[in-house]
Amino acid sequence: MQEASPLPFRKMNGLGNDFVVFDARRQPVAMTEARARAIADRRTGIGCDQLIVLEPSKTADVTMRIWNNEGFEVESCGNATRCIADMLFEEKHATTATIDTKGGFLVAEKGGERLVTVDMGAPRFDWQDIPLSEKFHDTRYIDLFVGPVDRPLIQSPSVVNVGNPHCIFWVKDLDVVDLARVGPMLEHHPLFPQRANITLARVDARDHVTIKVWERGAGLTKACGTAACAVMAAGFRLKRLDREATITLPGGDLSLAIRESDGHIIMTGPVTYEFDGVLPAHLAV
Repeated sequence: MQEASPLPFRKMNGLGNDFVVFDARRQPVAMTEARARAIADRRTGIGCDQLIVLEPSKTADVTMRIWNNEGFEVESCGNATRCIADMLFEEKHATTATIDTKGGFLVAEKGGERLVTVDMGAPRFDWQDIPLSEKFHDTRYIDLFVGPVDRPLIQSPSVVNVGNPHCIFWVKDLDVVDLARVGPMLEHHPLFPQRANITLARVDARDHVTIKVWERGAGLTKACGTAACAVMAAGFRLKRLDREATITLPGGDLSLAIRESDGHIIMTGPVTYEFDGVLPAHLAV
């Protein structure tokens, strides 16, 4: 029986949101749900929030595919986009890069030393685009709550799609609920046929928000780039935020802006290279 060829990978993170990256442009990478879970396992695998597989693209510098640590493929990941863009900058000896994802075509620019700026596109607010299982004319606030009917702990979230679905509860206290406990329930709520990322957002000023995120299929995370984008888009729509703001996550800060010319979300944040390795034999098949 022929042994599998060694499969190299790179470990990276954006604000602590970490990834195992495989380059399928040079060597085929067969990713399955079970294999993704095994590689992402922090006890017996490499350990990560998401797995990234890079493939050739006819329209962009690269196609980026994303699996979360539960093993299913998702559309977008803002922190991973920055990491892959920085890899492309070095590879191309350039300061711009284009990345094709299931969530949309993305353009990135070098924002400084290990800083990357990404045009994350225009947010989508229509209930069918998020998507929701019920029709809501106004997605600035929807009918959803946690706690007693007469005294809900959190209620009336904003919903938006920024390449993937997000549900944002505006709160004064980020500890008002245990997000590790209610996050799974809300992620799988019948209102969200494709599940949803759940965020608690505290507006500290018109240019600053602090958030906690339960990421769809990954759980509590140190950082979620698309959640920061979703908070920026929804907050600006609600006139809670100015056109530019800092979004603070447990892993650090991201700079967000809504571009005046086209309403696109512009995200800037850091990239960290951890190490390069070869997939161990027990994970290679």
